[in-house]
Amino acid sequence: MLRAGSPTLAEVDPGWAWAPYEPGPNAPWSRDLAAHLYRRAAFGADWATLQRALDEGPAATVDRLLRGGDGADSFYAEARRAVEPLLGAPIEAGHLPAWWLHVMLRTPHPLLEKITLFWHGHFATSSAKVTDPWLMYGQNALLREHALGSFRPLLHGMAKDAAMLIWLDSAVNRKAHPNENFAREVMELFCLGLGQYTEQDIKQAARAFTGWEVRRRRYFFNPYQHDGGEKLVLGVRGPFNGEDVLQILLEQPAAAKFLVGKLYRYLVSETLPAPETLLAPLADGYRQRDYDTSWLVGTILRSNLFFSRLVVRTRVKGPVDLAIGLLRSLEASVNTYALAEDLAPLGQALFAPPNVKGWDGGSEWINSSTLVGRANLVWALVGGADNRYGNRVPLERLAALEGVTEPAAVARRLAELLLGTDPPQAVSVQLAAVAADNSITDQRLRLARLVHAVATLPEYQLA
Repeated sequence: MLRAGSPTLAEVDPGWAWAPYEPGPNAPWSRDLAAHLYRRAAFGADWATLQRALDEGPAATVDRLLRGGDGADSFYAEARRAVEPLLGAPIEAGHLPAWWLHVMLRTPHPLLEKITLFWHGHFATSSAKVTDPWLMYGQNALLREHALGSFRPLLHGMAKDAAMLIWLDSAVNRKAHPNENFAREVMELFCLGLGQYTEQDIKQAARAFTGWEVRRRRYFFNPYQHDGGEKLVLGVRGPFNGEDVLQILLEQPAAAKFLVGKLYRYLVSETLPAPETLLAPLADGYRQRDYDTSWLVGTILRSNLFFSRLVVRTRVKGPVDLAIGLLRSLEASVNTYALAEDLAPLGQALFAPPNVKGWDGGSEWINSSTLVGRANLVWALVGGADNRYGNRVPLERLAALEGVTEPAAVARRLAELLLGTDPPQAVSVQLAAVAADNSITDQRLRLARLVHAVATLPEYQLA
């Protein structure tokens, strides 16, 4: 078990860590832990959702997150119908980021979108080079289709995805002049990590992917440009094609370890490195279950370690997490075109990750410029600045959450909603003063100031 105040995970028993958390006298289920679960797995939650989680308990709540809420199928069918008319416009029109932010904001299946966002960073592909909206949307749909399924078909699908073929130059990989870009990144960034392959492995694998082209916006195999000769990849010899190389990569023990490590950092902690012994049971289980990501994510989200106090607030919210989490908590509706524009200077432009490694995350999200930008974005979202978002955040509802109206109680309830817990006493006093500031006669403006005060706290920047 974890020792109180332990700064590392080196002493954690893996058996205890990944066993399902069961509330008890020494580890009670609470609104704080429910909020922690929703921050990591669903961008955040409104008051009714937190209350339902509190009533039903962690096991049922995780099951519902994995399954998705009522109406998910019809929601996604309508989302597909809504995006198709937008794909004829140039990529610069910004339709795709705005559409995806709307999906994140409204989806009955927020965990699906959260993991789709993870894979978007993992298989980072940018519209800066892939300028066809249809191809970028197709990749996004592919990520969503397999987000909580097996990594095996996801990897094979992404290797033949037209946007990926263009992004990593696979579409110009010819027998006479093999291009190594995709072979390198599929080993380093997608499957194995640094140090698990050699330059010779890359050169040999690049030959296997020759002849993969894009025609009519789809993968096309050109046998005349394919090198059908013998290759030696990761110690295995044969006349391999690209699919064979992907299979060889997935057979490497390093693949499951690498992927589990990335999902650990995404769902559990960026700041507490996990020793290999701690992640080994997850990596073994992931391989044994043919890379079933739903099993992996579910095991993590149900675990003792996930709900331990050691890992709460050990991730920095990315700009998308920050904005969508606030809006979902407040049951808000906003102009997602404006939101996409405002997220880009904060470092997270959807469909345009900065490079092949995706977003670094963590402390990279926070600097003197982005801290000001994050605060300004919150202020704009709650209607405090230039009406950019049309005052579509229903702040008045906050003044009567379950009948609470007294200013200090409103401040406390808002902190419970957005933070999941009471802030330190000194901060609570400051928030109560904002809520009771009678010099501001406009109740909406006073509530906007209160939300801004909570959502710019250091604690709110952490997930």
